[in-house]
Amino acid sequence: PSSPLSSRCRMECRDVPAETLYDVLHDIEYRKKWDTNVIETFDIGKLTVNSDVGYYASVGLVVPMVPGGTWDVITLRSWLPMGNDYIIMNYSVKHPKYPPRKDMVRAVSIQTGYLIEGTGAKSCTITNLAQVDPKGSLPKWVVNKSSQFLAPKAMRRMYKACLKYPEWKQRHEPHLKPWLFPEQSRLPALALSELSLQHADSLENIDESSLPESREERGEASDEDSLN
Repeated sequence: PSSPLSSRCRMECRDVPAETLYDVLHDIEYRKKWDTNVIETFDIGKLTVNSDVGYYASVGLVVPMVPGGTWDVITLRSWLPMGNDYIIMNYSVKHPKYPPRKDMVRAVSIQTGYLIEGTGAKSCTITNLAQVDPKGSLPKWVVNKSSQFLAPKAMRRMYKACLKYPEWKQRHEPHLKPWLFPEQSRLPALALSELSLQHADSLENIDESSLPESREERGEASDEDSLN
């Protein structure tokens, strides 16, 4: 059986304002451009003006620390702007319309989040804390070893995406930012009673050895190509 894993990764971002990094982490349409591991991602519904539930499926990286395999996760996400600083946190929940799939390993986010701290008009730092149970049959030592370089690599890719975001956003509904302006949200309302906490020990382990290898492993889709 898999065991919960924890990681902490911090990065300084020059030439990236804190608000831009915050936008990139929220903008699901842009994520489909820069996240080369994503298979499918969408928002399911909103709970409050600063919390929603979403689905994310990827090859290789559910959060930036889980290597190999094909994974998905459903999370309840909350966010809070605090002047020049921002917090985004999530944890796994169950939704009756999105049970675990047979062709993917359902990972569990026990507690994952980002702290963005503005350090200047055009600079910030980001700290990613993640505690997840990747499930599946990968040996723990493989996941631990891989997470040491996968998390920083994912953060660097995100940094490159931030540099290109302002130009991209100008061509893709530049004024649509429901994470800043809740009245713009197009998501259906969810009741908290529809959800339940997803505990890691309540999921069956699935052998992902026959599932496709990750794009990270195949070396496909460069960062530059994915943002065009």
